[in-house]
Amino acid sequence: MKELKYINQFFYKYRFRLLLGILISIASRYLAVKVPEIVKNSINAASDYQKGIITDLDIVKKELLFNILLIIGLALLSGFFTFLMRQTIIVTSRLVEFDLKNKVYEQYQRLSLNFYKKNRTGDLMNRISEDVGKVRMYVGPAIMYTINMLVMFSVAIYKMVQIDIKLTLFTLIPFPILSISIFVLSKHIHLKSTKVQEQLSKLTTYTQEIFSGMNVVKSYAIEGITKNDFLEIAEENKNKNIELFKIQAFFFPLMILLIGASNLIVLYVGGMQYIKGHISIGVIAEFIMYTNMLTWPVAIVGWVTSTIQQAEASQKRINEFLKQEPEIVNPTEDIIPIKGAIEFKNVALTYDDTDITALKEISFKVNPGETLAILGKTGSGKSSILNLVGRLYDATLGTVLVDGISIDKHNLYNLRNHIGFVPQDPFLFSDTLGNNIRFGKEDATQEEIEDAAKKAVVHNNIMGFTKKYDTVLGERGVTLSGGQKQRVSIARAIIKAPQIYIFDDCLSAVDTETEEKILSNLKKISAHNTTIIVSHRISAAQNADKVIVLDEGRISQQGTHSELVNKAGIYQEIYKQQLEEKEIE
Repeated sequence: MKELKYINQFFYKYRFRLLLGILISIASRYLAVKVPEIVKNSINAASDYQKGIITDLDIVKKELLFNILLIIGLALLSGFFTFLMRQTIIVTSRLVEFDLKNKVYEQYQRLSLNFYKKNRTGDLMNRISEDVGKVRMYVGPAIMYTINMLVMFSVAIYKMVQIDIKLTLFTLIPFPILSISIFVLSKHIHLKSTKVQEQLSKLTTYTQEIFSGMNVVKSYAIEGITKNDFLEIAEENKNKNIELFKIQAFFFPLMILLIGASNLIVLYVGGMQYIKGHISIGVIAEFIMYTNMLTWPVAIVGWVTSTIQQAEASQKRINEFLKQEPEIVNPTEDIIPIKGAIEFKNVALTYDDTDITALKEISFKVNPGETLAILGKTGSGKSSILNLVGRLYDATLGTVLVDGISIDKHNLYNLRNHIGFVPQDPFLFSDTLGNNIRFGKEDATQEEIEDAAKKAVVHNNIMGFTKKYDTVLGERGVTLSGGQKQRVSIARAIIKAPQIYIFDDCLSAVDTETEEKILSNLKKISAHNTTIIVSHRISAAQNADKVIVLDEGRISQQGTHSELVNKAGIYQEIYKQQLEEKEIE
């Protein structure tokens, strides 16, 4: 139960609702336990008439009729209280589930980008869905049935002791065996539950990756291979579940066996006492009813124990990352106006998940309103510079300055709100085209959306769709071509009107003519804004105020476009090669 201590904060939050549910539960079970006593009185009345102790049949009939009506009334009242009990305790479990999912989601948003490189999406989805669902079962049904069990046991055994302590002790003989069995089995259930949840995460992760990369699966015709891999993981998942259910399957037969043994003891011991005249026949019937009323609470002990063990295993998995602190945190709530000056001083960056040093002793400066173009081979560290500007990572060595202040001193959210970032691999949501562009500015009007789309040279493409800006995209924007996705992503940045624009090779999928139009529009838009453009094409650097060329994490060349064109080196070679390619076209 150590891991489940985290849930105590929610119990405190909803303490009044839970307390009301507990009181209603006690009332419901107490009313239900009154029925055996009434049945005993009815049987004794009939027995007394048969023995001649009561001679007036009308008195017996009236008593029996009154008892029948009383039993019906108690059953209806108990049922009503049971309904109220579920409306309080079960609803509380749903509220706790809602709060816990929000806690998990907030933590997902807090954690740094490095966390997502180390953890798979399927596993994260499983923790916020399946694991939280297991915890909800503990907060709701498990607690509700535990309360029912305790109240039923307390009241029933108290009544039984009042009637005949000797018969009660004989009746309860099987229960210590039950307790020991539960203790042993619960340990195994906890271990198996943990393995089941871990395997389910593997299964979820695999299916999520296959569904996301279905175009690759089909284009390489590897459906058979992926099917076999899926069947192998699913088979392992099935086997682990079967192992868990085999242990759980011991509970209910064991409960039935022990309750049956208790009934036999009541019949034998009670029958002997009745023969000796120590108890009435009604007492035997009452004891049998009490024993059978305890059947469900005792039987549910196994289910409750299993549920708690599964919840603890799930909460442990949730706690593993709820306790993690993000590597990058907001250092201050103060808002410092962002002008857009960016400076790197001997910056180095090593990714701790791969130990790859992406940047080595990088130094440059971009003044507010200037445009910086970054060129270089694949893997030279271009995107790493952009990640540092957005503080998605912190530099391993050196200092990154924004407006002359170390970037780790800036309000993190204020800094990012002043950056319009267009990633190399644009991500679009399964929403309308208009809402995907509006993502950059939530209160944007339709006119602003269309204006941004025109500047990104994607308006005409959108108008070609049947529903235009109301066209709903498939997952990750699969409805659009690569170039269209990039331009929609550019429109999203434009509509935000940030102080700093960052374009990470976001024109790689568009043709040369379209690229020139977009670059021309961007030059007008960002005339007073700082802009950093990463590209493989020299054309993206022609309008830049400064150009740097990276090679294996270092700056090999820097200067203006005209300076680098006339200077021997990589830049001049790429420029000549691209000119030749353009002439061939």
